[in-house]
Amino acid sequence: QVQLVESGGGLVQPGGSLRVSCAGSGFTSNYYVIGWFRQAPGKARDERERIACLVVSPDERTWFADSVKGRFTISRDSTRDTVYLQMDRLKPEDTAVYYCAAAMDWGICPQINEYDYWGQGTQVTVSS
Repeated sequence: QVQLVESGGGLVQPGGSLRVSCAGSGFTSNYYVIGWFRQAPGKARDERERIACLVVSPDERTWFADSVKGRFTISRDSTRDTVYLQMDRLKPEDTAVYYCAAAMDWGICPQINEYDYWGQGTQVTVSS
């Protein structure tokens, strides 16, 4: 059973940076995708925004939504099955609960309903 645990959220001022982590366990293959999503205040679960993803295999590739492109990056520590979302030049509209999720047996970034496992989420608040 795959398990995902996010950490690293918090309060940051506009223009600041934050890194959130997604620690995975229980993977039985390297053929999967890690997606990052966020749920803004007042939004329902089915309104979660897909903001980024990392295709792990066969070649590592990333994708970013226009709303975060150029400000957010993804990296992975394969020895720890941990994926990091580095968020720079944060804006108040980035305030949300951030989730990572795993889509098994995918070689491209799928839509939200294809993700099989979800973390519990971590709160990111951008405010002065």
